[in-house]
Amino acid sequence: MKISYVACLVVVAVLLGEIVEVSQAATCNPLELSACASAITSSSPPSAICCSKLKKQRPCLCQYVKNPNLQKLVNSPNARKVATTCGSPFPNC
Repeated sequence: MKISYVACLVVVAVLLGEIVEVSQAATCNPLELSACASAITSSSPPSAICCSKLKKQRPCLCQYVKNPNLQKLVNSPNARKVATTCGSPFPNC
């Protein structure tokens, strides 16, 4: 009886951990991309911080493209170049 109870607790803990991880990964905040502003608006290479933030925000890029306020910046050829340079190619939206 104790073994099954412990097994259930382990399964619940794992599931809750996955739910928390998914919810953290899905947090879209375009301000996180401010670290990439200089790389997107000029020809300077992206910083390590920029690439890290870009990889975390990659699932949100299509949402940003649909936003009229962000569309021109996020969907620019330079932004796509930065994404490719960071090893996180722009998703097909």
